[in-house]
Amino acid sequence: MRSKAIHSRGAAKTAVFHFCHFPPCIVVTLHCVYLIVQAMNKALKLFTRMMIIIFSVLALLALVVFAYMQHPKFGAKPTGKRLERMQASPHYKDGVFDNRSFTPTITEGYSMTKVMFDFLFRKGPNTVPGGIIPSVQTDLNKLQGDWLVWFGHSSYYLQTDGLRILVDPVFSGNASPVPGTTKSFKGTDRYAAADMPPIDYLLISHDHYDHLDFETILQLKGKVKKVVCGLGVGAHLELWGFAPENIIELDWDTDIALPNGGRIYGLTTRHFSGRGFKRNNTLWISYLLQTPTRKIFIGGDSGYDRHFREIGALHGPIDLAILENGQYNEAWKAIHFLPGENLQAAIELKAKRLMPVHSGKFSLALHSWDEPLREMVRRNQQVGLPLVTPRIGEPVNLSDTTQVFTEWWKDVAKAAQ
Repeated sequence: MRSKAIHSRGAAKTAVFHFCHFPPCIVVTLHCVYLIVQAMNKALKLFTRMMIIIFSVLALLALVVFAYMQHPKFGAKPTGKRLERMQASPHYKDGVFDNRSFTPTITEGYSMTKVMFDFLFRKGPNTVPGGIIPSVQTDLNKLQGDWLVWFGHSSYYLQTDGLRILVDPVFSGNASPVPGTTKSFKGTDRYAAADMPPIDYLLISHDHYDHLDFETILQLKGKVKKVVCGLGVGAHLELWGFAPENIIELDWDTDIALPNGGRIYGLTTRHFSGRGFKRNNTLWISYLLQTPTRKIFIGGDSGYDRHFREIGALHGPIDLAILENGQYNEAWKAIHFLPGENLQAAIELKAKRLMPVHSGKFSLALHSWDEPLREMVRRNQQVGLPLVTPRIGEPVNLSDTTQVFTEWWKDVAKAAQ
């Protein structure tokens, strides 16, 4: 052992001796290489640690998102006989529903990245009102006759020909699956599920969160006799506790009879659907409510297309057309009316009166909160359609076509100045 140690020290001395005989430039170069290698090793170790941390955080976030999306608010996938009926629809292709016309969710020339960036960082200060949205407290249980009461956005109550109908109710104060991210405007939460009378028919136009609200639906469950919705939407409702026999799922161009001798027609609209990552696995739909005394078109969400002319030719004239008016943008013009297109649609529907909805409660676009109503009134000066623009909770007399409404949004703007 001693001889081996002596031999090892001797070898080291020999190596140092030979190293010292290298030219200085080579010695310096080799030393620099050594330092660089050492630095690279340290950097590699640091990079490896950072990547482990980053991937761990991403994995944790993915796990949190996955766990959160198991919440029943996200609904359920259609299966079994429900799925078989969907697959039999002429509008169901390759595992999804499709519009009758080519309908890009994002307009050509735009990207989802730009849309999201603009929505998050370029929203103007006027997308939310500076004042309080006015409202009227009406006791719905005491209403006699034929009335409509708007609750903001696309939620409203219809009472006509002995039937009580509720459309797309959202009373939770939020139009998003993430609490507090799409909050309702001040003053718009005047009504709650507890204020609703017994409902004969709950109509759902599609399963987006600003039209199908989990919390509201749970609270209404004991008050609703029947739910009418598009194909596939019943899967959500069953998950939330509705009995299958109380859910009526319609395809476009189908209808059901009403006990008062009227009918509800399921009709075309141009939009999309989805509550999670999967899109278009339930059907978006509009309705025509035909009673012994009137016809009311319930438009849901839609971009402009030829179906309005077709519906008008088949079902017109229509006493009242309720059409979306707001949350538009050039980037998604195929799925939401741009200003003026709703007026054209109302003309093609052969509507006697037009009620604009889908504004006044949530900010889901980049335009100012009151622009849709201002633009509607301005453009209608050339058209001359009687407009129905009530305050939240203000009763609309369906039998009085001469009823006058104030331009209440102007008062909100003045109060905010």
